[in-house]
Amino acid sequence: MPNRFTAIVDYGLCNIDSITRAVEELGAKAERTRDPQDIQRADRIILPGVGSFGAAMKNLVEWHLADAICERVTNFDVPFLGICLGMQLMATSGEEHGHHAGLGLIPGTVVQLQRQTSEDRIPHMGWNEVHLKRNSPLFESIAPGSDFYFVHSYHFQATDAQSEICHTPYCDGLTSAIQLSDRPIYGTQFHPEKSQRPGRQLLRNFLEA
Repeated sequence: MPNRFTAIVDYGLCNIDSITRAVEELGAKAERTRDPQDIQRADRIILPGVGSFGAAMKNLVEWHLADAICERVTNFDVPFLGICLGMQLMATSGEEHGHHAGLGLIPGTVVQLQRQTSEDRIPHMGWNEVHLKRNSPLFESIAPGSDFYFVHSYHFQATDAQSEICHTPYCDGLTSAIQLSDRPIYGTQFHPEKSQRPGRQLLRNFLEA
C-alpha cells in the first residue's frame, strides 16, 4: 500500500481509536488530528463520529477544520470518507435538534428515522445488509448484500439520487453509502471499522483509491 498520510479528524465527539487502529493494521500511515494544517497536507481524510450533528459542526467550524476539509477535498480531489455521523456531516444541512448547516460536500438533508413497521427499532443498531445501487470503487471485491454494523437514529436523504451508491432495507429503506458523482468523496452510514471482513475490504479500497 502506498505510504500516504491519512488524517483522521478528531473534533472532540468521537472515539476514534478503532478506526485509527483499523487503518494502521492495513499498513497505512494514519494520524488523528485537530490541526487544520494536518488536513491541508493529508493524502486521505477520514471523518468518523457519533453524537449530535449540531455539536459536531460547531466544533468543526470553531476549530477551523470545516474550511480545511472542504478546501482540501474540493480543490485538490483528496479522497474523503465520512463514517456514521461523519457521513451525515457531509450533507447540506441536518435536522437534529434544530436546523444546522453541514459541510455541503454532497447535497442533501439529514433527518430522523421513522418507524414503518413493528420490527423497526430506533436507534437502528446492529448488523444489516447493504445493497449496491451503482458501481463504486469503494465496494470493489465486496459481495452484494454483505452485512455491516450500524448505530444511528438519523439518516441522509440525498438531493440527487445518483449520490446514493448503497441502500439498506430498514425503516422503508435508507441510504447506507454515498459518493459524489465519480469523485473520491464517500460516506458510509455504517461503521466499516466494526464490520469485520467486508469493512476491512472497504477501508482497503478507500486507502488504495
